[in-house]
Amino acid sequence: MRKNLYKWEVLLLLWMAYLLNQADRQVFNTVLPAIRDALDLTDTSVGLIATIFNLFYAIMVPIGGWAGDRFSRKWVTTLSILFWSVATMFTGLATSMFWLIILRSVATGGGEAFFGPANYSLLGQYHTDTRARAMSIHQTAYYVGVILAGWLAGLIADKMGWQYSFIIFGAAGILWGILMIVRLKDYPKEEASSTSDDAPGAEKKPGFFDGFKTVFTTPTALMLTIGFSGLIFVITGYMTWVPAYLQEEFAQNQATAGFNSMFWTYVAAFIGVLLAGSLSDKLALRSRKLRMFLQGLGLIGGAVFLFLMGGHPALWVLYVSFAGWGFFRAFFDANTYAVLYDVTPERLHASCSSAMIMTGFAVGAFAPVVLGALKESMGSLSRTFPILAVIWVVCGALMLVVAQTCYQKDYDKNLNSHE
Repeated sequence: MRKNLYKWEVLLLLWMAYLLNQADRQVFNTVLPAIRDALDLTDTSVGLIATIFNLFYAIMVPIGGWAGDRFSRKWVTTLSILFWSVATMFTGLATSMFWLIILRSVATGGGEAFFGPANYSLLGQYHTDTRARAMSIHQTAYYVGVILAGWLAGLIADKMGWQYSFIIFGAAGILWGILMIVRLKDYPKEEASSTSDDAPGAEKKPGFFDGFKTVFTTPTALMLTIGFSGLIFVITGYMTWVPAYLQEEFAQNQATAGFNSMFWTYVAAFIGVLLAGSLSDKLALRSRKLRMFLQGLGLIGGAVFLFLMGGHPALWVLYVSFAGWGFFRAFFDANTYAVLYDVTPERLHASCSSAMIMTGFAVGAFAPVVLGALKESMGSLSRTFPILAVIWVVCGALMLVVAQTCYQKDYDKNLNSHE
């Protein structure tokens, strides 16, 4: 009974950590125009800061995945939180683009790279029969985090200056990291699967490239990674530039733009991910491949609303589109790690996660600077939304094909490898 209760405490601890992780990222996006104006930067240059952040994150995340499979997942997770939170606080002291790149792009991005693989793997260890449900609840932290940061960071910036947005959110992360040191525990070694590194006769500890080899030679995992890359490219571009879009095109202040750019999207996503997580676990009892079907349909449904954002829609149409886009993208979010863990060995979950994350963020890293340049050349961010929609339609259609042809084979192969 105590063990069953503790797995939900683990979810709570990691939920709040993930909230702070995503809030930390959204702080920069919310106050981006203020930073640009205060330091006399261009749209392309501030987009470059976000691009370097994502590229450095992508470069470092394989090391984070390797560490998550070889060392204590508790300590990899908690030290990551403490490191990025300290870097976030110091970002508030940056006085030039150079220091923004060092503190924001390199230090913060590098610190966050160690969080994701160990975080998801630890959660997956504690939740087996409740995995999709736990992962979908965990994903709501993303949505709450960006809504909170979108509003609160803008409010702090309006009242005190953009620097204090970083200082306050960084301090919150440090406090939560200290609490996790006290309360979070690694999954008991004696209860790990027979394929774990601690079991008698276990395989050797994972090599640095084992996760990449597994992901890129497993058709379902490879297609998931391609779909994830398309997802991250669109999301990164959206989250970087939509707050600025509302400020510039609709004359909203930082707090209002930060709130509206995230609230409608992520309230709808909150509802969507809980629905999708519950639905996924039920459908998986009939056929595992239905998890990926939900993801493909989510991308195609979300693309419809990206098309509606194009041109110069009325504000209420834009908000409805934000909500529709968020609702459907949640069907991808709820199933990402459930799908990946279905077709990859447990002992490589952190490494496989890092391979997928690295690829996705390496692709997505270019979205801020690409959209910044397109915004300057096309005159409005809204004209880029149909381009983003096409990306999702293509990825969604390919995922439906692979789900039908490869998923069950890859699942059975992975299951048989455990026996």
